Amino acid sequence: MIEAHGLTKRYGDKLAVDDLTFTVRPGVVTGFLGPNGAGKSTTMRMVLGLDAPTGGSVTVNGRPYREHAAPLREVGALLDARSVHPGRSAYTHLLALAQTCGIRRSRVDEVVEAVGLGGVARGRAGGFSLGMGQRLGIAAALLGDPRTVILDEPVNGLDTEGIRWIRSLLRGLAAEGRTVFVSSHLMSEMAMTAQHLIVIGRGRLIADTGTDDFIAGAAPGGVRVRSTDPDALASLLRSRDATVSGAEDGALAVTGLSTDEVGRIAGAAGITLLELTAEQASLEEAFMDLTRDAVEFRAPTTGGGPR
Repeated sequence: MIEAHGLTKRYGDKLAVDDLTFTVRPGVVTGFLGPNGAGKSTTMRMVLGLDAPTGGSVTVNGRPYREHAAPLREVGALLDARSVHPGRSAYTHLLALAQTCGIRRSRVDEVVEAVGLGGVARGRAGGFSLGMGQRLGIAAALLGDPRTVILDEPVNGLDTEGIRWIRSLLRGLAAEGRTVFVSSHLMSEMAMTAQHLIVIGRGRLIADTGTDDFIAGAAPGGVRVRSTDPDALASLLRSRDATVSGAEDGALAVTGLSTDEVGRIAGAAGITLLELTAEQASLEEAFMDLTRDAVEFRAPTTGGGPR
């Protein structure tokens, strides 16, 4: 479990993290989201004792990270997959970590196979692709068989098979009762992987909720309906204070009414429905809606690009 209370970090005049309080619980995959510059990396570094908070506190499994006698057995982390000596092999890199932390040699073989690097583990890490480097970083995070796993952008550089693998891995770790805390910019992947979300913007907590609740609350879905008389149906729906817009195929996009309500209105008017579908907003739409005012770096929306 990760527990942050009033966590604050200031760099000179810059307030990177502002009074964050949250709990990452075991047994679920918790996604950590926020726009660029929101303070996610700084928060993760404070969790791992790499940066000292200006105020507040954060503990992992009941203690500050630095107070754990065997931290690699408590917390496995991937913040930067490139932090490997390029002249070392993947196997040697992992073996050095294992021997430093009193972890048996056979565990190195186990994690090498678990992340799919068995065929290249003796090769120089400097020759690895970005995706292979990510797999090596994940292997290092799992080396101590930790109760808590913290991963920053774990699917970066992975191909489709690799992304599906990491998704299954994270769910499996959570199912074993471990604490899994994952930062990512890939909203579609977080929607498929994370059961809970912690969202920050400009260093402040925006949301701490279940993924489904976040999507439903931040960006309500609508209704798609096709009928034999779209103009008459649109007029009826608008009279009930619904927002209605048309599509090229004659369908209507409706917000403000449920599928049941649209169906009853059409039935009462004798309008035959050809399609009636509830459309759920995506995590990306919900995220953009909720963090709109917390974006620190925003590209201009006009002009022809750099000249």
